[in-house]
This record gives sequence, C-alpha cells and structure tokens, in this order.
Amino acid sequence: MQLTVDGRKIDAVAGQTVLEAARAAGIYIPALCYHPKTGKAGRCRACVVEIEGMRGLKEACAQEVRDGMVVHTDTDRVQQTRRLVVDLLLAEGHHNCISCQANGTCELQEMAYRIGVERPAFLIETEPAPLDVSSEGIVREADKCIQCGRCVLACQNHVVNEVLAFGYRGSHAAVVCDDDRPMGESSCVLCGECVQVCPVGALVLKQPREAKVRPSETVATKVTCPFCGVGCQIDLHTKDNRYVFAMAHEGQWLKQPNRGSLCVKGRFGLDFIDAPDRLRTPLVRKDGELVEASWDEALDLVAAGLKQAKDKYGPDSVGFFTSAKVTNEENYALGRLARAVIGTNNIDHCARL
Repeated sequence: MQLTVDGRKIDAVAGQTVLEAARAAGIYIPALCYHPKTGKAGRCRACVVEIEGMRGLKEACAQEVRDGMVVHTDTDRVQQTRRLVVDLLLAEGHHNCISCQANGTCELQEMAYRIGVERPAFLIETEPAPLDVSSEGIVREADKCIQCGRCVLACQNHVVNEVLAFGYRGSHAAVVCDDDRPMGESSCVLCGECVQVCPVGALVLKQPREAKVRPSETVATKVTCPFCGVGCQIDLHTKDNRYVFAMAHEGQWLKQPNRGSLCVKGRFGLDFIDAPDRLRTPLVRKDGELVEASWDEALDLVAAGLKQAKDKYGPDSVGFFTSAKVTNEENYALGRLARAVIGTNNIDHCARL
C-alpha cells in the first residue's frame, strides 16, 4: 500500500504505524515514548501528526497506516503541540545538557533542536532528587526522567525481569525499582535493557560516566559477544582505540539471535579487552620457555603435533575440547576437524560440565 507524507508518496505494509512507515522512508518524526522493542505507546504526544479525514491530532506511533492515507507532519498546529510537549518536559526536569552523560545522543535534546526550542517557556521549581549510584553498573538520575515508560515496558515485557514499574500517583508518579528500593538493593539482574531504551540521561551506564566519555564521543563497532555460543550482536564503543562500554546492536534487531538485548556479561564483562596482562600473541615453548610467536608459526606447530600423534598412536589418541565462549559455527568447524580430518569422535564441550 501507499500513503502520502508531506506531499511525498511512500510505501508501507499492513500493520505498520505511520511512524514506522515514515521512519523507514527516512522522514523524521520525533517519538520519545516509542521504541521498536517496546511497541506502540501513545504517552508523550511528541509524534503527533495531522491526517486528512480525521479529527484532531493523531499519535503517529499508534495510528496504523491505510492505503491512500495523507499525513502532514510539519504544520503549524503540529509544531505548536510538539513545542508544548518539549516545554513541559524541560520545565519539570533538571535537563542540564552541558553536564549530561547523554549529551549528543539524547532524543529530547534532538527534538528540541529540530523544532527550535532553545529554552523552556517556563520553569517549575522542584527539589532535586538524590542520584542513585547503588547499582554496580547503572546510574539513575530521576530528575532527568520524562516518564516515557520505555524502561518499564522493556523490563516488564521484553526481557521480563519485572523490576521497574510506575509508582505513586499524580505529580508524585515516578519509575521505581521493586517497591521503590535503590537499584542496587532491588532484584535487578543488570541486563542494562533499561539503559538501552532510555531516550534521555535518566539511566546511564557507569563505565562511560566514570571514564568521562560521552557515548557521542565514541566509535561503535559491531562484534559478536565472546561469552557463549548464542552469537549476540554487540556495538563495542571505543575512544582512541580503547574500550569504553558495550550496547546491544539494534540494527535489524528481529533478525538477530539476541533481538537487541544483552545479559550482564555481554554488557558489563568486556573490560578484559584492554587488560594489561592479556595475551595478545600466541606463545610456543622453545627450550622449555614460552615465547611469543606468529599465528602461522603457532598453527604450523599445532598441526605438526597433531599429525605426529595421529601417525604414531592412531586417531583415537587425539581428543578435542570445545568452548561455550565461541560461536556455534566455530564449534562445528572444530567438530569437522576432529571427525573428518583427524578421524576421531573424541570431542566434548565445556557447556556439559
């Protein structure tokens, strides 16, 4: 089917929302409460648009497309509503962009910039909330929370840890851990999904914060997590060729084995990359001492040793032990080496222990 957005015809599929179709076509519509992993929301009204034939403004993140639909995303009425949304969010929070860890990646900041809001039209004086640094890996700053609900939906429905929820009522409403405990004292398992989906600086990782490195200053490289054979895809963030932090890769997240999520190891266990005592080259034994060698030299030595053992004692004199810390494909390749090249079924896996 086709719809027209700001005079441009774009393709869409049944079940898509206006927001999804527009973004797939490269058309910017802000959406603070929507995230692909948390689904339709309709809470913040940042994504409102005008649709011909419909009364009032409609949330693009909740309105499904119809063939022939005509959508306007940049009218005066739409922009005035979005400015009011930004004004209200900036007025009731302590959004100090200069010192914020999310500066440069904050979706509220991006929205304010796009619609031309340099400062809120009014301010609501509130007492600053205490910083929650009780968690081993996450910092919570309630003053920056815009109550979009992304973290709650991700925790409750996507990873199903059921730690985060909305607590209290009215102007006292807030995102809480369990029965309003500090995050470090709650049942949080440190998967970091809440940080992954947070659009502002209310939930940030401790690693880049303590390193004084903003995510916008880093280079993200897509890699495969080394901790098990699932093959989770990670964006490894580095600065000056040094590891800073890791986030789940979200490109085409539905086609990935981890669907844009990570466990505590994948998100917080990669500090070993820059460990000073980490082995960076193969070691071979010469005259009783381990010395550094090239990969070609080390592999040739291993191949010669395996061939010598097979020729002298037979293929069953050789055994292979594979690891859960590599990919399934690598384990399969070692199985083929054992059975098809060496000719032995003596192969086992550390995940069985």
